[in-house]
Amino acid sequence: MRLRVEFTTEPFDLDEAPAHAVVAREVVEAAELDAVDVGPFGNTAEGGADAVLTAVDALLRKTLEAGATRVTLQVNVVEDGEA
Repeated sequence: MRLRVEFTTEPFDLDEAPAHAVVAREVVEAAELDAVDVGPFGNTAEGGADAVLTAVDALLRKTLEAGATRVTLQVNVVEDGEA
């Protein structure tokens, strides 16, 4: 099974990326995922179910430890051939 996770961390800082946002980027870029898109207001990562779920666990733990006060995420099953 393939999964796609979309997430944001808060609070936002438009002047400089907060520590929790930097940590989130580091977690998904280091994970064994097939596709990662990191942006200023939302992030997407995709891969096998085990890799995505492992990354989500690390993402939640590490961003909250780094000062995030809210992590919003959505996980979807990606159908075969869906990009």
